[in-house]
Amino acid sequence: MPEWPVYTGANEPHDGIDRLPAPPPWRAFDGGPALPTPGDADDEAAVSPDRVHRAHTYRATPESIQLVNAALYLRRPLLVTGPPGTGKSSLAYAVARELRLGPVLRWNITSRATLADGLYQYDPLSRLYAAREAGDVDVADHLRLGPLGTALLPHERPRALLVDEIDKSDLDLPNDLLNILEEGQYEIPELVRAGGAARVRADGTDRRVPVARGRVRCRAFPFVVLTSNGEREFPPAFLRRCVTLRLHRPDEAQLAEIVRAHLGEPDDGARQLISRFLSRSTSGELATDQLLNAIYLTGAAGLDAAGRDELARRLMPALDGTPDPDAR
Repeated sequence: MPEWPVYTGANEPHDGIDRLPAPPPWRAFDGGPALPTPGDADDEAAVSPDRVHRAHTYRATPESIQLVNAALYLRRPLLVTGPPGTGKSSLAYAVARELRLGPVLRWNITSRATLADGLYQYDPLSRLYAAREAGDVDVADHLRLGPLGTALLPHERPRALLVDEIDKSDLDLPNDLLNILEEGQYEIPELVRAGGAARVRADGTDRRVPVARGRVRCRAFPFVVLTSNGEREFPPAFLRRCVTLRLHRPDEAQLAEIVRAHLGEPDDGARQLISRFLSRSTSGELATDQLLNAIYLTGAAGLDAAGRDELARRLMPALDGTPDPDAR
């Protein structure tokens, strides 16, 4: 039977993704041969302390749970917008952990990023040098799939792809990216010219995957999270192909729950810092990790209330340059 919600936000791994209903007819893909979902140990970055901690401590809201499931059911990218420090990128790690989607594939966007960067990297110089020494060489030895290219491999379960800070890209990248995600496939011209079957290294690992005649087509559409800090507007064609989730600043109860997940039950000093954080965030841009740093450091340093408050104030400067109203 189909399952709703597939992603529950309970932070307990399960196999509910296998009970996801069939996709809408216009979002059905049939790539093959089917590939198993890799384990976290297959990607060294996946077991970094930062990524593991994010996956375990993320606290989902009812709205985020609902829209994550909408993206999963519709096989659409999830565009997550909101101020810095609201957990936009952490959401991808939490969903991947709960649904056992394997290591999160991460593509950090800059103003110079191109679609080709996300699909694959080809090193013609290394191939030239190898050909001089050994004669005929395999072009696949000089190719590596990027995070987007790996996410679109025909995996049995969806892979999780985090496209971080898409609003920093040039004007063309969002629509270029969506064209690929609409089709669920792409070509590698270097392999198309070579013909036949090749085995190419995937992103984040030296594991090789089969690519027939240079063409890659997905099987289970990946869970794609596109994050944006709201630094630009996106064209309507981009927005209508995404499920959009707007994250807001957490309130006092939510901040206490976040602190509890990261650092344990907040004491009186921590609760005072939460109140200070909320009052200061009304006049300037603050991020939740600033609060976590302040609570951890001031608690670990064993300061009295006055010293704790003063150090916390210095650790929580406004990110948008707003002057500190309590500065002396």
